[in-house]
Amino acid sequence: MPPRLVDYALADWLRLRPVVQGFKTARYRVVDRRFRGMPARSGDIAELTGLIRGRRVLITIAFNDPQTIAWQARLIRRYVAGTLYVVADNSPGDDTASEIARAAAAAGAPYVRLPRNLWSGASRSHGLALNWVWHNLVLPGQPEAFGFIDDDIYPTAADDPFATLASQDFYGVVRPGMPRSADESVSRWFLWAGFCMYRFAAVRDLLLDFSQDWFLGLDTGGGNWEVLYRDVDRSRLREQSSVFVPCREGMAIEDAPLQWCGSWFHAVGLMGRPAFAADKARAIAEILEPHLAQAGPT
Repeated sequence: MPPRLVDYALADWLRLRPVVQGFKTARYRVVDRRFRGMPARSGDIAELTGLIRGRRVLITIAFNDPQTIAWQARLIRRYVAGTLYVVADNSPGDDTASEIARAAAAAGAPYVRLPRNLWSGASRSHGLALNWVWHNLVLPGQPEAFGFIDDDIYPTAADDPFATLASQDFYGVVRPGMPRSADESVSRWFLWAGFCMYRFAAVRDLLLDFSQDWFLGLDTGGGNWEVLYRDVDRSRLREQSSVFVPCREGMAIEDAPLQWCGSWFHAVGLMGRPAFAADKARAIAEILEPHLAQAGPT
């Protein structure tokens, strides 16, 4: 959503930013409502909503990579006890989606293929996918707690990502907002959509929005700033630790970044220089190999 009218400076009005940003926001909301009203392309939603009722559920948004789902399913089974793992597939291609469905089935993980996404940009597409899952699966399913994770983040030690919800309503990796101008002091923040956990009873009646809020400098998940995070004292929250490292010693982080969120390892998708993609892929496989060996086959 655009900033409040009182937050616009004179220079913004002279450039008609309130009008332009208001129009773009309205357009996105139309697309979002239309998308979450579309049926899943595969998977039994009625059965799945019954399956998650009263449970703790981790939902991964799969996208074009069957290997990540095969690895993630094994490692969550090994290291995250008492949690239902669900694959929500946002892949556009039928062949890739079929492979992801087979990987989920091999791991015994419930699978749903989302409608054909109405937005091609990765970040916007991801936000639409999260909102579809929230409205069509989580809200009617009424779990005890739920979490969203990226498809390329993996536990490497025993962990309960929901434990902190005993003392607060949400938990995860906190990301600060980006300033809208060079002289703005930013206090906005949000839970990164790749690792965020929520106590369902605390948010069930809120108008949650897991999309971006670029006009406030917030990436995917930042749409919840106004409705959920704005009035919370961040200094009193427990947050998941997060640190970025290079894939090889002596390499610049921005060339081939990897991320550790506590004991959760994040491969950070396609970020980095293409020239180092092969090095990064080898580093990811080397890090995960001993953990996958302990997890055993699917």
